[in-house]
Amino acid sequence: MNWTTLVEAADLARALGDPALRVVDARFVMLNAAPDAGRTAYAESHIPGAVYADLNRDLSDLSKVGEGRHPLPDSEAFTRRLGEWGIGPSHQVVVYDAGDGSMAAARAWWLLKLLGHARVAVLDGGLAAWRAIGGEETSARSVPSPVAAYPARFEARHFVSADEVAERLDEDTGWLFDARAAERFRGEVEPIDPVAGHVPGAVNLPFVQTLRDGRFKPAAELHALLSDRLGDRHPSDSVLMCGSGVTACHLLLAFEHAGLHGARIYPGSWSGWISDPARPVARGD
Repeated sequence: MNWTTLVEAADLARALGDPALRVVDARFVMLNAAPDAGRTAYAESHIPGAVYADLNRDLSDLSKVGEGRHPLPDSEAFTRRLGEWGIGPSHQVVVYDAGDGSMAAARAWWLLKLLGHARVAVLDGGLAAWRAIGGEETSARSVPSPVAAYPARFEARHFVSADEVAERLDEDTGWLFDARAAERFRGEVEPIDPVAGHVPGAVNLPFVQTLRDGRFKPAAELHALLSDRLGDRHPSDSVLMCGSGVTACHLLLAFEHAGLHGARIYPGSWSGWISDPARPVARGD
């Protein structure tokens, strides 16, 4: 196993039970659902051996103010949780959610990448793809053997702050990509955040454009799509954002799977940007 971006359901099924494999269920429902809907779904049925990662409790630190709806957890808290899940540097980790990786499998994938963990991948198509091949499921709670806290810290050079975004607003467009739906980007609707619109100069790149039938498009197609959006810019010059730093991770996964390496994420994203009313807001295309 050496999966670093995406893994097929059939490949995961063949590896299930391997002592070097760790599986993480990151299902989460953002809107119109109970806060624990993902955890409840996990308790009802999940891939055997999977532990549950909660977007709000494990993959974020909601106590932080001004950093958006899903602020990054502290390194110490996340690495300690990885140890409790039995995940160490030598393991192959596979993360899945209900469907396409945007809620919140790609977020867990990215947090592990921030620690320098190479062998972590998202199940392409999520639990839906697993079920489509008749993959085994269980309601039995997984109780992993804990290990020491993961021996690393987040690499801050792989993400940017609101101040860094603000410092680049005078640049030509094409460096800041927003993964939200077009109508939210334009400011026509805003079902979650108190202010509608987008960061001035941002380019809308809805994460759904990287998908086909709930799965990522082939790497060559993604490369063509994303290269066209980048133009002459190198991927490492790009910053990715969304509403709260979750679907931006989906975009980063698409970039990486396409072989376009080095893009960075603005974790606070739109919800973090508007926490300061002095920051400018744009609407329309």
